[in-house]
Amino acid sequence: MSCANTSAACAPPERTDPMQPNLVKAAPWLVVAAMFLLWELICLGFDIPEFLLPAPSAVWKVGVEQFEPIMMHATQTFLTTLAGFAIAVVVGLLIGMAVGSSPLLYRAMYPLLVGFNSIPKVAFVPVLVVWFGIGTVPAILTAFLISFFPVVVNVATGLATLEPELEDVLRSLGASRLDILGKVGLPRAMPYFFASLKVAITLAFVGSVIAETVASNLGIGYLMMSASSSMNMPLVFAGLIVIGVMGVVMYELFALVEKRMTGWAHRNPNGAA
Repeated sequence: MSCANTSAACAPPERTDPMQPNLVKAAPWLVVAAMFLLWELICLGFDIPEFLLPAPSAVWKVGVEQFEPIMMHATQTFLTTLAGFAIAVVVGLLIGMAVGSSPLLYRAMYPLLVGFNSIPKVAFVPVLVVWFGIGTVPAILTAFLISFFPVVVNVATGLATLEPELEDVLRSLGASRLDILGKVGLPRAMPYFFASLKVAITLAFVGSVIAETVASNLGIGYLMMSASSSMNMPLVFAGLIVIGVMGVVMYELFALVEKRMTGWAHRNPNGAA
């Protein structure tokens, strides 16, 4: 058999650059380093005042000098965010299961959920302050309100898109509605659920910081507002960077959990199942 007729079989194997995996791993760090370098050069080259845009070196200096206060406020924000996120996961999972497993509830509640999600969550903060006072509770509830919607939508979508033919086969084998939900529906919705966690955790940080800037005396949001009132912009940017780092770490953590728990639902880079 000639190679002309079996070009795929006779083609030389693809050569992969041994440095490519290392480059892929290093790429995010290189981009971040380049961004900070460019930021520093812009601040120095244009002689931008520190109260407008502090250079990364100034932000680093303040971060070292104010390390303990920053860590105290960061810990408060982190714990507040985790509390709101945990509530959002539980409530979102329950509502998503109810909505996704019932076509009637799906049609009835989806407009309400979309409308609720369209309301800026900062508008709820004054109401929460009236109900619960200034402190941690409004921040936890704001984190919950802003982060539960992705969980609801993804879980509901995973359950609602279950193939009708598969449901018919299971019913013909004597499976009840609860059996279908527990043994087929929920496992099928797990990739959607774990994907939603990555989005929800970053939104939870947004919610908690928003509430801290308005109605709290502790947390990164409060620290940033206090620093901006005294024009201490390096401290403000230090707070922003701390929030960003916490968000990236938690996102990567849940991406790892998603990969471990739902690896069977994703194709590998070579395209094999």
